[in-house]
Amino acid sequence: MGREFSGGKLCLDVKKNLKKMLQAIQKEYNDTVSKMEKLRLEDKTKTVTYKQLMGTKIVLQNMISRYEIYGLLKK
Repeated sequence: MGREFSGGKLCLDVKKNLKKMLQAIQKEYNDTVSKMEKLRLEDKTKTVTYKQLMGTKIVLQNMISRYEIYGLLKK
């Protein structure tokens, strides 16, 4: 079941909001990588928590890549 969009109003502060969103994504990405590194050092890479963090990391990488693809972030 997808979400349908029917021409909602565009916020006038798009640039500012995109920047805030990117910063939040980058912070979450860095936090996720740090947690993964901690688990790796504890030799807990086979845990469910580590695997969930890996999934989160991939999703966040994809979101950051979208910013790059659309020219909103330099590689």
